[in-house]
Amino acid sequence: MLGNSRISQIIVFFFTLTFAVSACASNTSSQSEVVNANQENKILVADNLPLNGDGGLDTATFAAGCFWCVEAQFLELAGVKAVISGYSGGTTKNPTYEQVSTGRTGHAEAVNIIFDSDSISFDQLLEAFFVAHDPTQFNRQGNDIGTQYRSAIFYHNQAQKDLVNYYINKLNEEKAYPKLIVTKVEPYTDFYEAEDYHKNFYALNPTNPYCLQVIQPELEKFRKVFAGRLKDESVDVN
Repeated sequence: MLGNSRISQIIVFFFTLTFAVSACASNTSSQSEVVNANQENKILVADNLPLNGDGGLDTATFAAGCFWCVEAQFLELAGVKAVISGYSGGTTKNPTYEQVSTGRTGHAEAVNIIFDSDSISFDQLLEAFFVAHDPTQFNRQGNDIGTQYRSAIFYHNQAQKDLVNYYINKLNEEKAYPKLIVTKVEPYTDFYEAEDYHKNFYALNPTNPYCLQVIQPELEKFRKVFAGRLKDESVDVN
């Protein structure tokens, strides 16, 4: 995960850029269409999660290294209803974890994030994505090396694609990172759900060495950065 000073810089950039997107949306028809599309195209990939009455559920698909860690981080955020670990971006049909781990299937370890867009926006999820890992590392995250650990965003519609490219371009222009962002922006196609033993891995295996040495420190930093936006800190006003 990134250093504290770099994280603070990115948070400030996202705060500023989000307002810029909103301003552009209100002043230009093209940007307005993008924002409206993001609200209208509700895509649900988890069949066991019905849409709520307002149609507020949406899906974001991210790859940011080992999905055990990414799942644990995004499950913390208020408005996130489910995080499904799986494999995306490859060519092999119904790949297994062992096959993906070879790096030869083309898949990335990814997560489908089902979220309530009335509680958390796609922009805010992008902010968390760019803080949760180092998007300048090519085909790796730390000691996890290979194309299966690449940084990638699999967009579900044109609105998501436009927002992702906008933020990547702005973050690069502002030199938010010491190196250019290498996150791949790919269309969402097939997503293969991971084996059952990967589900909620961190919560179910807290004494696992990888959980203790890698996930726990990153999760603690993530919680500090997004304090006030976590599920156990949210208040139901209804």
